[in-house]
Amino acid sequence: MECNQIRIRNFRNIEWADVTFDPGVNILTGANAQGKTNLLEAISFTALGKSFRTSHDEDLIRFGSDGTEVSLDFTDSVRRQNITVRMISGKRRQIEHNKVKISRLSDVVGIFRTVLFCPEHLSLIKDGPGERRNYMDIAISQLYPIYLKSLQRYNQILKQRNQLIRGAEEDRKTFTDTIEFWSSQLAHEAAVISRYRYRYLVKASEHIASCFLEMMGEKEIPEAIYVPSCHLEPAACEDVDACEKQYLELLTSHHDREIGAGSTLWGIHKDDIDIRINQKSARTFASQGQQRSLALAMKLAEGEVCAEVCGEKPVFLFDDVFSELDATRRAYLSGKMKDRQVIITTCEPSGMIGGKVITVENGVYQ
Repeated sequence: MECNQIRIRNFRNIEWADVTFDPGVNILTGANAQGKTNLLEAISFTALGKSFRTSHDEDLIRFGSDGTEVSLDFTDSVRRQNITVRMISGKRRQIEHNKVKISRLSDVVGIFRTVLFCPEHLSLIKDGPGERRNYMDIAISQLYPIYLKSLQRYNQILKQRNQLIRGAEEDRKTFTDTIEFWSSQLAHEAAVISRYRYRYLVKASEHIASCFLEMMGEKEIPEAIYVPSCHLEPAACEDVDACEKQYLELLTSHHDREIGAGSTLWGIHKDDIDIRINQKSARTFASQGQQRSLALAMKLAEGEVCAEVCGEKPVFLFDDVFSELDATRRAYLSGKMKDRQVIITTCEPSGMIGGKVITVENGVYQ
């Protein structure tokens, strides 16, 4: 999969841009705050239907403008395609795939696939479980559209169930009459999502280990193990019926605890990934260098699993990552990128792997 060209209007500090990319390495270079990351954000936006920097669409519209448009041409293994996203302040987004309107945002995810790696991801091991859940959700959603739809249903049900829990003391009858329904719905979606997460990490763990060993040249063996909140062994999540039964039992047996906490205490929103080196917690025992190498290996594994499942490599987006890595990790990453398309931002291009250089200054790309 290759990103061929992007046309942008009134996005962040970009008034207008028309940028073409080479099949291999593309380097966006310039001083800070000139618009390098904004271009990566626009590319990622067409892949995921959302920004990796903000949850507010209004933040994406250039100051003084009433709307923005991003149009991306890309090529997959079959043909050249286009995704166009338009946003007008105060209105719903308009999304088109090959000039056909897409009514639901989730339907755009997985058409154009990317792997984003930015400095924040280097803390993937030591950060909280929410960051690791987000890593799984983005990776799996681009591979399996059904996963994203299940995740969206889960979040909607969870919101309803939490509202019911918070109002239980004031309206006990409504809580008693409806909690079983919401618990059953939540348990079903949780079981479906759990199986996808388990299967993804089984695949990813092999690639994480391979990348880590190649990068570090050490004998330590890393693992990425799924930790479901339903207290089952990870492999047990293969059985959706058994997993759903376990979740339902937890969600129907501890109402007083949940009312006291004011929220749902069991579900995939409590899952985690246990990253280990030689069967020891990497979060606790790994050095900072090992943690960074593991984070890098996790992002590279994301691309490998994508290629394995979908039959073609995604586009890699590296936002100022090279400046955060030492010489060993930079050299390894450069080697891994030789047979795939990568778009890199950097303030200092010297010492980078060769490729097309695009100079960025105040939202202008040359």
